[in-house]
Amino acid sequence: MTNRTRTPRTLSAFYLVCSLLVWALVGSTTAHAELTIRITEGADAAIPVAVVPFAESGSIPTGDKISSIVQDDLTMTGEFRTLAPEKMLSLPSKRSEVYFRDWRLLGQRYVLVGELTRSGDRVQARYELFDVNREERILGESASAGINSMRTLAHHISDKVYEAITGVPGAFSTRLAYVTLQRSGSEALYRLQVSDVDGKRASIRLESDEPILSPAWSPDGKKLAYVSFETGRPAVYIHELSSGNRTRIAEFRGLNSAPAWSDDGRSLLLTLSKDGNAEIYRMDIASKDLKRLTNHWSIDTEASWDHTGNGFFFTSDRSGGPQIYHKSSEGAEPRRITFGSRYNARPRPDPEGKFVYYVHQRNGAFHIARTNLSNGEETVLTRTESDESPSVAPNGRMLIYATKQSGRSVLTVISADGGAAYSLPASEGDVREPAWSPILR
Repeated sequence: MTNRTRTPRTLSAFYLVCSLLVWALVGSTTAHAELTIRITEGADAAIPVAVVPFAESGSIPTGDKISSIVQDDLTMTGEFRTLAPEKMLSLPSKRSEVYFRDWRLLGQRYVLVGELTRSGDRVQARYELFDVNREERILGESASAGINSMRTLAHHISDKVYEAITGVPGAFSTRLAYVTLQRSGSEALYRLQVSDVDGKRASIRLESDEPILSPAWSPDGKKLAYVSFETGRPAVYIHELSSGNRTRIAEFRGLNSAPAWSDDGRSLLLTLSKDGNAEIYRMDIASKDLKRLTNHWSIDTEASWDHTGNGFFFTSDRSGGPQIYHKSSEGAEPRRITFGSRYNARPRPDPEGKFVYYVHQRNGAFHIARTNLSNGEETVLTRTESDESPSVAPNGRMLIYATKQSGRSVLTVISADGGAAYSLPASEGDVREPAWSPILR
């Protein structure tokens, strides 16, 4: 369901001045078509895996080939190097047809085989994953989906294969939220969109003449919180994706921004300036009760819960420029985390508490960097120069952010160590403000 707002176009000077707090989009025309994957860099130590085209029984739709989607999913992580079907010596669909010597000859470490069977409006997939060197089956399952949900089935299989090989849950069945801009002369149209993690099946959830910022997923993946200027001033909304119902939960005097959900989905971290200065608050969603968590003359903003759910990271200029700070609990003293440059902002921790990722300025360019929380070591992960809005995959293995390519804003996904990358440009124009969903159950 798409929501539509048409309102006067006003932005106060205060929000334009606070570059930490306001997103300004510029560009040409953004269509609401699906994003398109472009693999730009692979990892040096990618694992070779053969995804054999699945055998088919019954009338299977030709548009979304399960094996091709699985192959694309594994490839885009940068952790795997897949084998083109035309280079395979055979096309087995079950264990008795797998000749391990042939796959060793082709240099493959793993081989995935399967068969699709249609029954009425459902398709059942039977699939098996083999370790070629050990000549052992390490995964063997069946799964089914409606005839119109082949991509959902494929992403499910990709998740299972990824976990069987790496021991880490896959994130291919997750979703992305992001904001696009269509500009025509002085007119602008902002769209909040949701898609598969590979950019497919994109859908518009909100359209507005005014900016939409900072989408954040609820822990169950059923809602988005975001900032909208549709009334002419910033307000925080909660948007139920299945129904399209929206609730405005914060519209105080001054700034209302940067929502971040608690692990239990009952509260949000917010940046509010209702008392005169930008500070971090926690709001109980049911009661709307507020608790102030920072109290300083500086700008405190962009809070994000840490992996414990008790503490949080945030951006503050209390040291003279924007830096990342951490509070281990709501009442603890803030501890400065970043020191490598005069500008570090928008912290996003990984789910295991090992790293925090953020926007880092160096030599006039903006990159994505991370700090090891155990030893303070900082690593710059990107080589592009206008990077912003990092969001960490729920399994901690990938990171999405917005950047510029050939003058256009695109989304780029890199491995958590920066060793592999792929981009998700829109068919035209700009796309920004990405948010990676939790693992959906």
